[in-house]
Amino acid sequence: MVILKNLYNWVLSWAQTKYGAVALFVLAFIESVFFPIPPDILLIALAIGATAKAFKYALICTVGSVMGAFVGYGIGYFAWLTGTGEFTAFANFFFNHIPGFTTELYYSIKTLFDEWDFWVIFTAGFTPIPYKVFTITSGVFDLNFAMFTIASVISRGARFFLVAWLLWKFGPTIKLFIEKYFNLLAVAFTVVFIGGFVLIKYLI
Repeated sequence: MVILKNLYNWVLSWAQTKYGAVALFVLAFIESVFFPIPPDILLIALAIGATAKAFKYALICTVGSVMGAFVGYGIGYFAWLTGTGEFTAFANFFFNHIPGFTTELYYSIKTLFDEWDFWVIFTAGFTPIPYKVFTITSGVFDLNFAMFTIASVISRGARFFLVAWLLWKFGPTIKLFIEKYFNLLAVAFTVVFIGGFVLIKYLI
């Protein structure tokens, strides 16, 4: 917990430097692969400091996150399993040292992909579910890359631009609300959104 708290403060400290936008891109990129701190933290800090640039920061965050997702997909596709289907040393390193990666979660995600494909990535990209786990497993399970890209762009963009819009519209007064309730609202929205399609699927 201490390590995560220190990482959190380190991420925030970049908002006070001239390299804030670059740091945001890098953070969004590596969060899609292995980093435990979500880029929303820095996005909020930067957007509050320069509300007029909120949407620019959201775009930077989205591009960085999706590019990182491509790397995560590549890791899963090329470096996760041996020719005999066993985990590589690289995969075992992730399981042992990267927060959010477990073999149990890995196998449970396989079932989700078989049934929902696009919606699994959309949900992981928009909600607080660790996105990095799904970018890598998408590559492992050879999810259609075009579908993966579309789902990533839509979900990541929707999340970051929504945060930017709230800050642009309401300013610093909305910061506490976002930090306390945004993830809950994101989950609720996703459940309703996907639930509507599921309902249509079974009614037609």
